[in-house]
Amino acid sequence: MVVTSHRADRVLLHSISWEQFERLLEDLGDHRAARIAYDNGTLEIMTPLLEHQYFKEVISDSIQDVAEELEIDYESYGSTTWRKRIKMAGVEPDNCFYFQNEPIVRGRLDLDLSQGDPPPDLALEIDITSKSLDRFPIYARLEVPELWCYDEGELKIYHLQDGKYVEAEISLALPQLPIRELPQLIETHRTAGRRAIRRAVREWARRNVKG
Repeated sequence: MVVTSHRADRVLLHSISWEQFERLLEDLGDHRAARIAYDNGTLEIMTPLLEHQYFKEVISDSIQDVAEELEIDYESYGSTTWRKRIKMAGVEPDNCFYFQNEPIVRGRLDLDLSQGDPPPDLALEIDITSKSLDRFPIYARLEVPELWCYDEGELKIYHLQDGKYVEAEISLALPQLPIRELPQLIETHRTAGRRAIRRAVREWARRNVKG
């Protein structure tokens, strides 16, 4: 094991076997603040900071509010550890959602990508440029079709095409809405509190769908 980066909020380790990765997941358990990403022997353990957590929660709430306002079925699995040994890839998103494949996973608690279950249709990552380990190749090997990446007041959408992520304007999961407007909407109402943000998001969803 080689440590090449060690900051207060993250540590980057190299030469970590798949077995070591899985043992570490067992030792850490599910009830922890740290999040993990694994890419072919390189492991990052990251503890999210306050701003990170705020935008994780508020954008996640917005996704769910939009889905409920538009009466779209969805499942949310939070920071579940998604992994495939054959791909030597594992990641814990800030949040993840099923929309297109929601009927397949509805209510299930036994999802396993290595057993043929579909990956989340949408994964959310906050402050992606602050992370030492590039998550795009990990998500690509896990075949997650869409990523939303929030960083410094901007929300970017990426679609998986031919094994790589390409930036896009329209969401595959929620094509009805101009998703990139969400950060400005959140910032406009941030000091008024969470309830104000959620009301504004629902109104924004209704307004845009009606045209």
